[in-house]
Amino acid sequence: MILKHIVMWTFKEEAEGLDKRANALLMKQRLEALVGIVPQLISAEVGVNVNSSDSAADAVLVSTFRSFEDLAAYKVHPAHV
Repeated sequence: MILKHIVMWTFKEEAEGLDKRANALLMKQRLEALVGIVPQLISAEVGVNVNSSDSAADAVLVSTFRSFEDLAAYKVHPAHV
């Protein structure tokens, strides 16, 4: 079985000294870098919304796991937390 885990975020206009697009791109980099570090994570792809006037989410993560147990292990893995 392959499990797709999808998460969507809407960012504040500004946080941690960055605008929401910069924060979305930073999160994209960090989450996609977890592939190969968290053994249970098969793949991770983050899409960043390029249309700031759109009411859609600012970023969407699609990650792939072999089981619900692998997803649970990913959620508590120190590199992810």
